[in-house]
Amino acid sequence: MDTSDRPGRLAVGVVGAGRVGSVLGAALAQAGHRVVAAAGVSEASRRRAAERLGVRISQADDVIGRSELVLLTVPDDALPGLVSGLAATGVDLRGKMLVHTSGAYGLGVLDPATAAGALPFALHPVMTFTGRDDDLRRITGCSFGVTAPEALRPVAEALVIEMGGEPVWIAEESRALYHAALAGAANHMVTLIAEAQELLKKIGVEQPGRMLGPLLGAALDNALRLGISGLTGPVVRGDAVTVRKHVDALILAAPEAADAYVVLARLTADRALAAGLLKPEAAERLLDALGGNSWT
Repeated sequence: MDTSDRPGRLAVGVVGAGRVGSVLGAALAQAGHRVVAAAGVSEASRRRAAERLGVRISQADDVIGRSELVLLTVPDDALPGLVSGLAATGVDLRGKMLVHTSGAYGLGVLDPATAAGALPFALHPVMTFTGRDDDLRRITGCSFGVTAPEALRPVAEALVIEMGGEPVWIAEESRALYHAALAGAANHMVTLIAEAQELLKKIGVEQPGRMLGPLLGAALDNALRLGISGLTGPVVRGDAVTVRKHVDALILAAPEAADAYVVLARLTADRALAAGLLKPEAAERLLDALGGNSWT
């Protein structure tokens, strides 16, 4: 289906043609917009610009000059410097739609460009990008954390919908907490699963992923459907002796993981207690079992 004749089609530039920028640029191209330029520094960026976006790498100021909508898809720590640098160079930003994809930042990071006439948007895709070809498919149906000036809110939401996503409004002052919730869940989940696999390998389990898969799939389904009410295991049962055995075993096998286990077990007990799933006396026994200092 040809989408190039839709009204409001834009010339799109990508500053940071990495995993995220190349995918969102390709998604906008599928919606009929034209990717006209991209900037990047790595060989991988050059390859993605050519293969996914159909353009060669240019300088950032050239990308801005040729584009109506610019994706600023650089790492979070590089974003403030990039924005202030673009504003300082005197490149014409008037009327340019500047879209950054950072979860933690809102519109404030774009203030130097906004003061120069740019239109600011924060559109954060709630998805992990691996650089594989299926990344473009994955954004279909995923949420985007959207922050924009009220007058530009319909435009922001329309862009997300065109990319196949679902816009979710996030207040400027809530961006850091919003991103902490997402990163804490997704990133730490990977760490916990990788740690569990290593522990199982240590005791001779040859395919730990195969062992963990059904358990973790059920646990995730329970958590998403039921919240804390989907909790199972020794903490919610109040099995203080078992929990202490876990800690002692971790001290010997993986002391670096023992502290994390203790902190998460305490948090789990607190949440279970608040939800009425754990009796106060059982919670007290658990905290006593977790309160020793032999692992610190």
